[in-house]
Amino acid sequence: MYKVTLLAIAILFSTSCESKVRNNKQDHIGKTHQEPIKLSAEELQKYDVAYFASGCFWCVEAIYEDVIGVKEVISGYSGGTEANPTYEQVGRGLTSHAEAVKVYYDSNEVSFETLVKVFFGSHDPTTLNRQGPDRGPQYRSIAFYSNDSEKNIIENYIAQLKKDKVYNRPIVTQVEKFTKFYDAEDYHQDYERLNPNNPYIINISIPRYKRFAAKYPELLKKSAH
Repeated sequence: MYKVTLLAIAILFSTSCESKVRNNKQDHIGKTHQEPIKLSAEELQKYDVAYFASGCFWCVEAIYEDVIGVKEVISGYSGGTEANPTYEQVGRGLTSHAEAVKVYYDSNEVSFETLVKVFFGSHDPTTLNRQGPDRGPQYRSIAFYSNDSEKNIIENYIAQLKKDKVYNRPIVTQVEKFTKFYDAEDYHQDYERLNPNNPYIINISIPRYKRFAAKYPELLKKSAH
């Protein structure tokens, strides 16, 4: 029994986001999604931007990249006070930041409210400082707003979720005014697409993506089907 328990713990740890701190090597074997068209910084300037944190940014980035109207997603760090955080620091819980994503989107194709719907529809907002096997405040749920309109949209959506009793536990998502976003290291960008054979991607990220896709197929780009 003891050996079985140790084996279970070892398997869980090997597929947790924390284990990524100990092995930063990329695993370029195939792709899970179609090669995206990369836009220049100048081209991205014409789009609106939204910020979210809901666990491992590998998972969150992959989901938002396939949403209709989304033009680019950047993995990074936000919600804390330390300047220029590194993955080593954030992943070990040594900062007040959370793993987050920066979402560039065309508001003529997708609304901020829909992006909030994607946010709540792709993770569990009732688990405090945890998402799946990933534990710690660096994996907390945060919906960032840049103005009063966005704040109202987030708060109204949460109120509707509570009214409809979508969850049987309290929603613990933080609603925070956006201040600063720091891009993660290059090897984190498009990680799921570039590293489909990574154990975490196979066991956690792709299943999470598929659960969302099954619930909201109408929100996904044709290339994602």
